[in-house]
Amino acid sequence: MTQPVLNRRSFTAGLGALAAASVFGFAGCSSDQSAPAGSTAGSASSGASYKIGVLQLTEHAALDSSNEGFVAALDDAGISYEIDQQNAQNDQSACQTIASKLVNDGDDLILAIGTPAAQAVASATSDIPIIGTAITDFAESGLVADNEAPGANVTGSSDLTPVADQIDLLLQLVPDAATVGLLFCTAESNSEVQIAMAEEELDAAGVAHERYTVSSSNEIQQVIESMVGKVDAIYTPTDNTIAAGMATVAMVANENKLPVIVGCDTMVEDGGLASYSINYFDLGYKAGEMAVRILEEGANPAEMPIEYLAAEDCQLIANQETADAVGIDISSLEGAEIV
Repeated sequence: MTQPVLNRRSFTAGLGALAAASVFGFAGCSSDQSAPAGSTAGSASSGASYKIGVLQLTEHAALDSSNEGFVAALDDAGISYEIDQQNAQNDQSACQTIASKLVNDGDDLILAIGTPAAQAVASATSDIPIIGTAITDFAESGLVADNEAPGANVTGSSDLTPVADQIDLLLQLVPDAATVGLLFCTAESNSEVQIAMAEEELDAAGVAHERYTVSSSNEIQQVIESMVGKVDAIYTPTDNTIAAGMATVAMVANENKLPVIVGCDTMVEDGGLASYSINYFDLGYKAGEMAVRILEEGANPAEMPIEYLAAEDCQLIANQETADAVGIDISSLEGAEIV
């Protein structure tokens, strides 16, 4: 088996496609957490103190890492701030309630982690600057007018992953796959974007595929069980509902020797077989740097293009225990992080 090679051209093309889109309109925390935080030594700041609200969609490692990266960037900038951490526990109505709270509190800036969280905050204010992160396509989600020129009070960092390379990885690890099951949650518009990209790659490779969807985490086990005997491998993108339920996905899939290629590193750590992944801490850090520019330099979100991590920063990662369980040899994945 040959070593998978990151197809940076396809990833860069994906970034370009999102940048061109202009007309469409991912934590056991309690749902009400507040934690003040100060600054650490860093670059010079204006001396002002800021109120920052955070709405995180749900608890899972990727979103947690984005949150941590954001805070680290604030600290490294040396600014003074008080932060109000809120988690909606993947509840849409809670997103709306928390968004209204943060707006009514008069925050200077709001971080929204995950697409539904950002949509809730954006619908609650057109004045307070909003930084979104762990969102695949801001324009497709209706958050901005254009990924290159957002046009209003929302901007941020995209977690677009190299879907084409992830499908290449699947086909290298499971070369005899005749049918691939595509698993995602119908409530997440950005999952639809990635699934469409995966379908395009599978069509080009002449491999059949079928969508398998859930509307909530309670349906994951039943849907995975329904795939047994019908598909030879599973692909799931950076879907928050699936990521939060990866333990269930892995339990059923591994028992039935179904390899699962996933959208990010934390999903591999939670039982997926392998991925080409961005680093969610770095993604959140980039969002934090954008927040500092808005707060300290007066940058206008309307004129700040959506930012992406570079293709060369993607990491090949694989899970040895899962590989053993499903009977896949990953020894030839040179340079891969094995967890």
